[in-house]
Amino acid sequence: MLKKKNILPIFKPETFVIETIDLSIGYKRSEPILKKISIKIPHASLIAIIGRNGTGKSTLFRTLVGLLKPINGQIIIENKELNKFSNTELAHKIAFISTEQVRVNHLNVYDLVAMGRFPYTGLMNKLTKEDHDMVSSSLEKTGMLSFAYRNINKLSDGERQRVMIARALAQDTPLIILDEPTAFLDIPGRLAINNLLKDLSLNEKKTILFSTHDLEMAMKNVDYFCVAHSSVIELLSISEFNDKGYYQKVFS
Repeated sequence: MLKKKNILPIFKPETFVIETIDLSIGYKRSEPILKKISIKIPHASLIAIIGRNGTGKSTLFRTLVGLLKPINGQIIIENKELNKFSNTELAHKIAFISTEQVRVNHLNVYDLVAMGRFPYTGLMNKLTKEDHDMVSSSLEKTGMLSFAYRNINKLSDGERQRVMIARALAQDTPLIILDEPTAFLDIPGRLAINNLLKDLSLNEKKTILFSTHDLEMAMKNVDYFCVAHSSVIELLSISEFNDKGYYQKVFS
């Protein structure tokens, strides 16, 4: 009689969309704003970066997307160092929404969202059926399909922010980074954007990293906090943030 072999379960290692190793960031000829950052951001997670003004949140984002060079350390995106990517390759990995409003008042919503497909369209920027389908799908997922042919200048701040998120979705990247996406919105607008980000993380399997000062609202939705304080950044679960008294450390 043959003996049954013991079959060990196969465990897939946790994968990370972005990882930093001993990263120090800031501007040339000045002391680093944040030092020795070593964090791993899991796939399909929603993460809020919190901290006082001036603690380096925006500088971190600009470094992660390649707009600023790090002072020291490494940034690894899906197992490849950031400095090994071409601009087009990086645009296939990260979509970035900054706090600066895009000056495209002559465009309608559809055309602005279609700009998210430019990393895929080549020199002629000619959209294929697949590109148009992606634009329409992104507008639908953000609740903006009925606004497709409205001029961007006719939108409220909340609607405009949804359009920018739709453009990031159309870019079809595993990672979306947003710098204070709810900064100019009223309470209903902030709630709607927070819920939208959670939905996209859960249902579209996007990794979303955003900065916010709205701690209470973020706590209801995010998987982790990145806490910026005392020139360092720490990645914490919600329970770790609460149990270790980080609110007092950061904001008191």
